Amino acid sequence: MTPPYAKEPEERWGSVTERLLAEHPLKDGEIVEVVLSAWEGIFETRIGRLGFKIGTDIEPQPQIMGFLLHELIPLEFARRYPKKWRRQKLKAEKDLVYEPDPRYSVEIKTSSHSDQVFGNRSYGQPTKEGEVGRKGKSGYFLTINFQKFSAKGRPLVTVIRFGWLDHTDWIAQAAATGQSARLRPEAYKFKLRQLYKIASE
Repeated sequence: MTPPYAKEPEERWGSVTERLLAEHPLKDGEIVEVVLSAWEGIFETRIGRLGFKIGTDIEPQPQIMGFLLHELIPLEFARRYPKKWRRQKLKAEKDLVYEPDPRYSVEIKTSSHSDQVFGNRSYGQPTKEGEVGRKGKSGYFLTINFQKFSAKGRPLVTVIRFGWLDHTDWIAQAAATGQSARLRPEAYKFKLRQLYKIASE
């Protein structure tokens, strides 16, 4: 598939993004509703025989909170639309799979950074010819930023974005030992629509 932005000048990327999101089966309001519901659900969960609660008895590291969002968001969409959406089953699938047409499947990225999200270093590298069994690096992305636990009280989801990213939008760490990649500023500006942002942290 030809990347949708490949033949467009940067000043038209915003229009391409609007077209891509307009044709996607998920709409902004419901995405925000499901993300915030999943986040609240984490704090309503009880763990262990004694019923320990996240946020009261346990304060998980951001990686754990991100993992829970990765699991709960697809499960909620699958509950709402059982014949359309489901969670990832195969390594080559996106996190949230759209059964009628995999083009609309969604990769989920979470981060405790105030505004940025990060990916594996491989996101900044093109898929090798003949490479199979791995998920595509281009497609729809749902990105979620949230606060870490602190003395300020229960952490909140701070930013929710939705859009389309290609491997060229990621800048991999230059060092051979580097394991992460960051997004180019242009990706935030033109390719990810901001659906939600808290007024202040």
